[in-house]
Amino acid sequence: MLDIILWFVDFVLHLDVHLGALIQQYGLLVYAILFLIIFAETGLVFAPILPGDSLLFAAGAFAAIGSLDIFALFILLATAAIIGDTVNYWIGHYLGRELIRRKSRLVNKEYLDRTKKFYDKHGGITIVIARFVPIIRTFAPFLGGLGAMKYRKFILYNIIGGIAWVSLFLFAGFFFGNIPLVKDNFSVIIIAIIVISLVPAFFEFSRHLLASRRKRKK
Repeated sequence: MLDIILWFVDFVLHLDVHLGALIQQYGLLVYAILFLIIFAETGLVFAPILPGDSLLFAAGAFAAIGSLDIFALFILLATAAIIGDTVNYWIGHYLGRELIRRKSRLVNKEYLDRTKKFYDKHGGITIVIARFVPIIRTFAPFLGGLGAMKYRKFILYNIIGGIAWVSLFLFAGFFFGNIPLVKDNFSVIIIAIIVISLVPAFFEFSRHLLASRRKRKK
């Protein structure tokens, strides 16, 4: 288990190296691999720790040097993000209550509770905001399917959020990923992306923790 964790950390921190190796080894199949990773992070409720933000940034950087086609990436990965959230919504709709009732390991209750707090505060726009918050973006559509949102409303937010998320990180990598300062410190940039994307969840959790403590004191 420790070996898997160490491999995953190494993969995330050195995406430039590993993605480059995948491109050399698999060629056009890399598009399918990237599609599946983005789909899995957004569509499978048990895969919230896949490196979506940083992977999009790295893919954009490789597109800038001609290893990948930026427009093909944008269309494929935006589609993967939208389909992923849609599948996740229907998993929540048809299987969510049963998974929670059985306390399935596939559904982390702590993550689910944290996402519910986002819904309570932001309403339907949570689907868009959650795109930029790791873990919560995996559970937001699942919770929407559980009854937090009608599908007609959900799909609009899903499309807006999916396109906005993929555009931001993919084109950031395309325009800035090969600047010498960024390229020479790629691992640091990846860590910064991960930390910054976790900031909203951290503040939301801290706010809730402080509110709970105030209630106990009363």
